Amino acid sequence: MPTPPIDEAVLARRIDQAMGREPADLVVKAATLLDLVTGESEATDIAICGDTIVGTYGAYQGKREVDGTGLTAVPGFIDTHLHVESSLVTPAEFDRCVLPRGTTTAICDPHEIANVLGADGIRWFLDCAAATVMDLRVQLSSCVPATEMETSGARLEAGDLLPFKGAAHGLGLAEFMNVPGVIHKDPGALAKLAAFADTRKDGHAPLVRGAELNAYLAAGILNDHETTTFEEGREKIRKGMQVLIREGSVSKDLHALAPLIGPETWPFLAFCTDDRNPLDIAEEGHLDHMIRTAIRLGARPLDAYRVASWAAAKAFGLDDRGLVAPGRRADIVLVSDLEGCAVETVISAGREVGPDLFGRRPVPEPVGRSSVRLAPVTADAFAVPAAGSEAEMPVIGILPDRIITEHRRARVPVAAGRRVADPAQDILKVAVLARHGVNANIGRGFVQGFGFTGGALASSVGHDAHNVCVVGDDDAAMAQAVNRLIELQGGFVAVAAGKVVGELPLPIAGLMSDRPFEEVEAALRPLRAAVRAMGCPLAEPFLQLAFLPLPVIPHLKITDLGLVDVDRFAVVG
Repeated sequence: MPTPPIDEAVLARRIDQAMGREPADLVVKAATLLDLVTGESEATDIAICGDTIVGTYGAYQGKREVDGTGLTAVPGFIDTHLHVESSLVTPAEFDRCVLPRGTTTAICDPHEIANVLGADGIRWFLDCAAATVMDLRVQLSSCVPATEMETSGARLEAGDLLPFKGAAHGLGLAEFMNVPGVIHKDPGALAKLAAFADTRKDGHAPLVRGAELNAYLAAGILNDHETTTFEEGREKIRKGMQVLIREGSVSKDLHALAPLIGPETWPFLAFCTDDRNPLDIAEEGHLDHMIRTAIRLGARPLDAYRVASWAAAKAFGLDDRGLVAPGRRADIVLVSDLEGCAVETVISAGREVGPDLFGRRPVPEPVGRSSVRLAPVTADAFAVPAAGSEAEMPVIGILPDRIITEHRRARVPVAAGRRVADPAQDILKVAVLARHGVNANIGRGFVQGFGFTGGALASSVGHDAHNVCVVGDDDAAMAQAVNRLIELQGGFVAVAAGKVVGELPLPIAGLMSDRPFEEVEAALRPLRAAVRAMGCPLAEPFLQLAFLPLPVIPHLKITDLGLVDVDRFAVVG
């Protein structure tokens, strides 16, 4: 995005306040500045004119002053890849939730809502980004749908995205998930990459190594947030790829990748959350949690803060931020404990963050209500006919805290000519129902790892096409959960012993709540407890369920078309 022109009078004010000829608009007094360039820490005033830092390493007077005594000043944190929709709240509520924790810039891909509403979803996100206090940047969703092995609510080709190119609050092309399309030169994939050749292009390359990684990078893709092992991450940064270390509500890669953080490697790393809900943010934190965890795992504090801000800014061409230095955007976090990243005060674009700042925003009206276009179902919708005996068949294997799944094989019992769940083997039935009104597809299969009995879980969040996903050991319970989801017009539902024991409505595109983030956090607590009471050991069962239909993540997934062997990139049942 080009730098907007600056009025000469604004420049004059900045110069005068930097020189001390007039009081600065805001001064942080006597803070200890962690200099990310030299690694030194020194007490200083920090002078701010409007949204820009104009003075450090000196004494300044301000029209308003913030006492920084005993606090350390670091640059605002930058979340380099996330889907706001996966926080289960609107961009305005996400802003309120994470900005007070020090995340002053977030780079989002609205492909969740784009898969439901198409270009209208992207347009709404851009409108929301114009209103947030934090700097919310909106990448253009590159893969809608993610593959041809699912039914999405929309389709976006290169021509559909070009009108948004260069939009305010935009940056470039969002995560390019169609790795096979790049490697095998799919015309649609190449058209998008060529149309955005002069912008930033984000990657999505789980387990991509060797010559395929070379080809992916040669296509102009710059980064990856799907790296899950040290060896994979090391190969990627050796080849010049920016590895965005992720710690979400389900995908937790920080422990594996923290050893990558060092004095030589930090410029090729950044932090991201991808998918993190308000309950996890309340209990653990956002990027502040990643910083203190990285330090606890052995990273030098200097390098952890570099990764969280300066490296991230440079990676995305945001040269106006990432340092607490004159001429940079005044995004500053004051912490009382550097290693523990204990955030006390946040300044966003020269404004001290507080409740009154959020109250002045013009929040756009939500879009995408009544998006669950699915007729009520009966138990028969989930019947899996048995072609013969209890021969081995593919079963999706859940890996806790990972969105990668295993391609397992197991003997699934037969009763009355149908395949049925087998809780003794922890094998439950799973189904994906098309919900966009395009068709009435239902994909059926089996999954191992949810661990519960006597009920079902249903979700309208199902990455990335966001069809309805349901898992259970009883067809009637599965139908009950889906039908309640239809009544809510989206959300999460838990059914046990014939009753709805927990739910969270998500009526905005079937993805987001229309309530404040505090209410969403409060609703998630009893929902989590209800599922745990059913016997499920997973920390985030609904999010684990939501990633089962994602056919760009190895190894075995399920969509409304059936089971998908991701390694072969083919529907197999």
